[in-house]
Amino acid sequence: MTADEQMLDRVRRGRFLIDGEWIEPGDRTLFEIVTPSDETVFAAVPFATADDIELAVNAARRAFDHGPWPRLSHRDRSDFLARLADAIEAKSDLFARIWTSEVGGLIGYGGHMVAGSCTMIRDFARMADDFPFIERHAPTAGGNIGLLIHEPVGVVGAIIPWNAPILMLASKLAPALLAGCTVVVKMSPEAPLEGVLLGEIVQELGLPPGVINIVMADRDVSELLVRNEGVDKISFTGSSAVGQRVASICGGRMARATLELGGKSAAVVLDDSPLDIVVSAIAPQVGMLGMQFCSALSRVIVPQHRHDALLDGIADALKQIQVGDPFDLATQMGPMSMKRQRDRIESYIESGKADGFTLATGGGRPHGFNRGYYLEPTLFGDVRNDAKIAREEIFGPVISVIPARDEEEAIAMANDSDFGLNSSVFTADRDRAMQVARRMRAGTVGHNAFRSDFGIAFGGWKRSGIGREGGRLGLLPYLEAKTVILDEEPSSVLA
Repeated sequence: MTADEQMLDRVRRGRFLIDGEWIEPGDRTLFEIVTPSDETVFAAVPFATADDIELAVNAARRAFDHGPWPRLSHRDRSDFLARLADAIEAKSDLFARIWTSEVGGLIGYGGHMVAGSCTMIRDFARMADDFPFIERHAPTAGGNIGLLIHEPVGVVGAIIPWNAPILMLASKLAPALLAGCTVVVKMSPEAPLEGVLLGEIVQELGLPPGVINIVMADRDVSELLVRNEGVDKISFTGSSAVGQRVASICGGRMARATLELGGKSAAVVLDDSPLDIVVSAIAPQVGMLGMQFCSALSRVIVPQHRHDALLDGIADALKQIQVGDPFDLATQMGPMSMKRQRDRIESYIESGKADGFTLATGGGRPHGFNRGYYLEPTLFGDVRNDAKIAREEIFGPVISVIPARDEEEAIAMANDSDFGLNSSVFTADRDRAMQVARRMRAGTVGHNAFRSDFGIAFGGWKRSGIGREGGRLGLLPYLEAKTVILDEEPSSVLA
């Protein structure tokens, strides 16, 4: 058995990492993780109990209040992040294998997810050199030396979704660790094992006990993490409905919160855009985990006179998508991640049919698959912007093409949504692109493509969340500002 196989064997036991020690499942009831491509059991993991959450929070609290991690220099913490990125990169194939086994994502795309995660970690590591953790200001109300010091917020509860665990782990852990925080990571029970693998890595790298604690839990026990007074900040990625619940609890006890939530993102196609560019941007999204991601461009708003041509173009492209085994590099779209997820998506497809919209392609299950949670890429045309399939987040490979009278109505339709996460504008005119982008009420606006950039900032308006992840804006929520006004220059200022 190779070293990676031995590590995978340990990971599949589904242990918790608390205070630097691995907690074995013991006689707990185990939750089966089913591989969505063939419905076999990949692993069985325990759920955390209320006692486990308390132990993890207490460990993180001790590590923050009394341990060495918050008292290291930012450069020392940055050096750890750089080593962490290298170690994750070295296990890229193992992370990808776990991801595909847990959620059915394409094995090749899993490698890209790991690469993007390592890039994000390294970007945060470099901030140790140029982020102004201590700023000097001229006092305006007495005193001679004014300092604005950015200090770690404290203990962070990081709640990770099932669709992109390693990417979300990177987006939360990297800024938290650089800031000097300690963390309790709550993995989704449907896809926890990338978090367990990360625990193996941080153990090997010698991270002090309690700095990172990793558990998996269902919703009821997860709420105990949000409620725990020992947790200073929650960073949550998931649905808008659960995000509202998290926000209400955090608001009740004044805990800090970053919420990256749902989306129903619009692609606005202007009258001068080449339609082949639109098709080449919209259709390949189904390969990215079957559009089971929050930033998917699931609404395509197009001038009425171009609607049919664009609908035909996207339909033709989707018909060419090869649905199949996600472990096969030739496959272009794998299965849905869970049976309940496929059932949910199918209910939306039935809603679109019942409303009488044009079903241009898909709408069913592909032939030849006796096992696995497979669906066809599905495209509806002539969709009304107030329809259920145009307003609610489907989280699956269902695209709606919506006709608009003119540019004004198209922008109004794009903004007429409870969500505001991602968007794009398709036009050959860069100035029109900028003008429309400024009017879009969304956290990201791409030009002539599906885009999101964690190197700058990622997050949404309205019910798509609060705060940003990635970039400098992604570091700030893990810091608290402290103003210090002195009579004289101190002999030293700790960085």
